[in-house]
Amino acid sequence: MPKKKQIFKNPFVIMITALFCCALWGSATPFIKTGYELILPWRGTPSTILFAGLRFTLAGIITVAIYSIGRGRFLVPKRENYLRIGVVASFQTVLQYIFLYIGLANTTGVKGTIASGSSAFFALLVAGIFFKMEKITFKKLLACVIGFAGIVLVNLNGLDFNMNFFGDGFVIFSAIASAASSVFVKKYSSNEDPVIISGYQFFVGGLIMVLIGLLFGGHVQLPDLKAAGVLIYLAFLSATAYSLWGVLLKYNSVSKVSIYSFMTPVFGVILSNIMLNEQGSVSAINMIMAMCLVSVGIFMLNYKKE
Repeated sequence: MPKKKQIFKNPFVIMITALFCCALWGSATPFIKTGYELILPWRGTPSTILFAGLRFTLAGIITVAIYSIGRGRFLVPKRENYLRIGVVASFQTVLQYIFLYIGLANTTGVKGTIASGSSAFFALLVAGIFFKMEKITFKKLLACVIGFAGIVLVNLNGLDFNMNFFGDGFVIFSAIASAASSVFVKKYSSNEDPVIISGYQFFVGGLIMVLIGLLFGGHVQLPDLKAAGVLIYLAFLSATAYSLWGVLLKYNSVSKVSIYSFMTPVFGVILSNIMLNEQGSVSAINMIMAMCLVSVGIFMLNYKKE
């Protein structure tokens, strides 16, 4: 375990792992919106929640199955952590993704990526103000402001400033739930493997969403392999990204890891423009400047004088 801790505290390993997670999450927005067209015969809130629930139930199964095979035994959480997994499931899966899926159904992929990019701010505030896990400093706040400026810059071509409560507003609520879940994972991973937490909270949260969707008359369809592929990919990216992110949070401060989440919208807007054809292409200058701003924010939070 000390060797594993040393590996995941290495700045280069943190960067590569976090960027990989952000690339997966960035691909979620266009795939979710593609899934709306392929999987939802009737675009309504119950069907949207059912779609999300199926994704995360499958993600939980994938996470637990792969991790159990790797360990050579079926893994279950400690009994004292059942309630904690329920808390994480409530924020990381149920609240975050009910708000996100409804929000994305009522806004563009580009605006959705900007609103979701605020999660790094909220993670810092929740960790510092409510849980006292770390000190909120001017340097950390400035790093977040610079990183968020990069998100806005990369989205300027497709951005309008008309706020939609059930679209942009719900995506922001999703970002708040995501920030809270990161803090809970950090807190609870001290006595439980974060991969086990991720797998079981996905399964529990996904089942809750499936029941809610069915109860209110939701319908989904998987008419072909393309639709099934979209659902499987969404489940896979969640299982992989959240498990790795949980491991990073276990061994590092919330702010040091969460600052990388500013890269998620950068990846997301590129893929949204390519896959969804909602907006014009992002200019090379905007993209380069955005990457520089996000990189400066990440550097500020990770640099320490010896």
